Amino acid sequence: MSEKPSDDQPSASEIPDDVWEQFTRDTERDIRGSAPKEPSARARMVTERLRRQEERGELPPGWRTGPTWQERNGRAGRRRKLWAVLGVPVAVAVAVVALKPSLLPGDPFGTDEPRAGASPLPVETAAPTAPPAASDPETPTLDEPFAGSPALRWADGEAGIVLPEAKAVGPVSKDRVEQALKLTKKLLVAANLDPETVRGERPEAALSVLDPKQPKLLDDLNTALRSPSAARDPLTMFSRFDPGEIRPAGDVIKTRGRMTFEKGSHAGVAVRADYTFVYPVTRADGSTEVTRTIVRRVLDVELADPARYRVTPGRLTVRKYDEEIGNSTCDVHDGYLHPEFPSSGDKSTGPTGPTTDPYDRSRSLDDGHDCGTVTRT
Repeated sequence: MSEKPSDDQPSASEIPDDVWEQFTRDTERDIRGSAPKEPSARARMVTERLRRQEERGELPPGWRTGPTWQERNGRAGRRRKLWAVLGVPVAVAVAVVALKPSLLPGDPFGTDEPRAGASPLPVETAAPTAPPAASDPETPTLDEPFAGSPALRWADGEAGIVLPEAKAVGPVSKDRVEQALKLTKKLLVAANLDPETVRGERPEAALSVLDPKQPKLLDDLNTALRSPSAARDPLTMFSRFDPGEIRPAGDVIKTRGRMTFEKGSHAGVAVRADYTFVYPVTRADGSTEVTRTIVRRVLDVELADPARYRVTPGRLTVRKYDEEIGNSTCDVHDGYLHPEFPSSGDKSTGPTGPTTDPYDRSRSLDDGHDCGTVTRT
């Protein structure tokens, strides 16, 4: 509670203009963060569009993507899933659990000014050494689905997958290296950004990049898509939501990562891709509440030499793949991501794994756990 000013305190007319303007801006920001918010015109239009499409039984269009796996070697693929911030211990999540998310999107002040510090990040060319700095604790809305997320400054969709300059690697020509890089990008886009894949349809474009001569890989993926289970889960390769449960909040998926290459083990070029995708979503029932699911994928592929090995020309052989999923219900193996929403309330029983920052791209996935909690979404 603020104190009543004493008689010897300066009046508003005695306060310097710059101090008074700063006070006014700070007060407006505090009011904006706590006052009930009336839905903006855009949010009302989005809600009405979803309602009409629901009545007609239609699905909304997918996210925008811009213009347009390894044999497990006998090892069980490791799948890491992290619950939403709801399950984070209080000591870790003070900055987030203190918020009371508003279910009403929009900006009551009607400002269209760009956010401070929201300029795009430069392309990631090396492994980060630390997680992104903490963002302002803002609640995502239909108008601003990346509010309060480091991904606000990330590139949109396919624009976030920037290929390194192709160079010859040993006997492998520059053209072959460039082909391998482009095929890897095609796989990433088709598996994680393609609207049909993300809304749960069969990822034909992604499957078409994989070598059918690679033992078991396509059989395992097809089985996973047809009959998902804990042993064979399509989420290990593809980002998929159930359209009957989840819809996109806006038309953008944020993307950040990097791609590197070296001489392969089969007279070809080996490519490593390490990318994080951030999906803002809302419930399919017309709710305006927004949350985000964060998926990081590390993929090792090779474009082998068809003159020396029994491979299909122009197809990738997957050497290894791993993933970490932030904010998706654990122990559900139906082939879809299941985001947790703040309004769902605390869980009586939650995961016992450690807390993790899903935006921290400096971490290795080799030391991950089966299920834990995220510090932010």
